[in-house]
Formats: sequence, C-alpha cells, structure tokens
Amino acid sequence: MEIFGVDIGGSGIKGAPVDLDRGELAQERHKVLTPHPATPASVADGVAEVVGHFDWKGPVGITFPGVVTGGITRTAANVDKDWIDTDARALLSGRIGQPVTILNDADAAGIAEMTFGAGRGRKGTVIMLTLGTGIGSALFTGGQLVPNTELGHLELHGHEAEKRASTKAKEDEDLSWPHWAHRVQKYLVHVEMLFSPELFIIGGGVSRKAEKFLPLIEHVRAEVVPAELQNNAGIVGAAMAAAGN
Repeated sequence: MEIFGVDIGGSGIKGAPVDLDRGELAQERHKVLTPHPATPASVADGVAEVVGHFDWKGPVGITFPGVVTGGITRTAANVDKDWIDTDARALLSGRIGQPVTILNDADAAGIAEMTFGAGRGRKGTVIMLTLGTGIGSALFTGGQLVPNTELGHLELHGHEAEKRASTKAKEDEDLSWPHWAHRVQKYLVHVEMLFSPELFIIGGGVSRKAEKFLPLIEHVRAEVVPAELQNNAGIVGAAMAAAGN
C-alpha cells in the first residue's frame, strides 16, 4: 500500500510516495526550498509543487514544525507567524485538491521510528528528538504517542534549548563537533531529568553523521541512538498518519 507523505521543515519541503508495508520511500523524494517568509500561502505552493511532481492522486499526510490540533496549526516557531491558528488541513487540502492529514513533524518522525526504526518493540518511555532548524520532540510511553510535546522550547541555561543545541545553532555559530556535542549532552541530561526515558532516538538530517557526535555524549543514563530512517522518518510518519485516517 502506498500513501504520499510530505515533511515541511524550516529549510526544505520534501515528499514522496511511501510503501507502508516496508516503511520506506517508494520513489526518490522530491524537495523544494522552504520559502522565506514561510507564509501559509507560500508553503502551500511548495507542498503543491512536491505533490504535483509525482502527479499524486489520493490521501496526503503532511508534517508541520509546530503544535497541530484538529488540523489547526497552533504555534509557528520556525515559520511565519501567520500560521498560528490557521486551518492548515483545509488550506493544504484545497491547494492540492486531495484529502490531507496534518500533524507535528517530530511526532510523525517518531511514529515512523517506533514502527519501522530504532524504537521497534520498545514499550518503556522513548523520546525522539529531531535536530534541525529547531529541535522537535516526540514522547512515547507504552508505545503510545503523547502529541505536541515541543521539548525544544525548554529553557536551558537561560536560553531556549533549540537556540543552543539545534543543527542550525551549530552552523550559525560555526561550532566544532565536540563543542556542539557538549551542548546536545547538556540538553539530553536536562530532558532525562524531567522524563527518565529508557531511549533517546536522535533524528533530523544530522543523524546521517551520528558517528561525529553521539560517541562524544556522556553522563546520559538512557540509551542514545541515531534514527534508522534518518531524515526520511517524517515523510514515512506523515504517510502512516494519513493511512490511519
């Protein structure tokens, strides 16, 4: 069974049909740059371009970098503030002419990892963290998602955590891998103190380079592993959500 998934990020909008039996992309993904400013209308155009590239007809799952409840986007940390309280499901469905399911981006990535990736079979508390333009989070307990946790906005040493430990922070400040890994470590220690997970799954594009920073992280009791689906987890999870609706 194939369903289309789209992952809206702070830097790119990417999507592809997903083989839901295998949890893999059925075709090579197509990506466009996220427009700036990332207004609802301009992002909707980007989503339409990605979906149109495949001439897709049928349900589409779409991730959003913020809180989503009932198809309404409630926050907008790394996109235009006009997204706040927008009926994103209606907007995007109308723009692409297909039924749409929309959910938080990290929640989508977590759903995929818990089913097909590093979280398979784990029934304790598991936290997926996506390191990118910001820091997304997905919290699972007993295999069930607690949606819209947004743990990247926790305060850490007087700053929002994602302003210090995201991949964007590494790039903007030209941090070395050891320096950045130390910041990620401080963040993980803080989250572990609050939730005591048995497993952290580290996702986002930087998960492809996990060997450069994960071995440098210490003083975290939980197991810390890279996402197995890497930066495709959001696309896969979006498609899974659409299939479930």
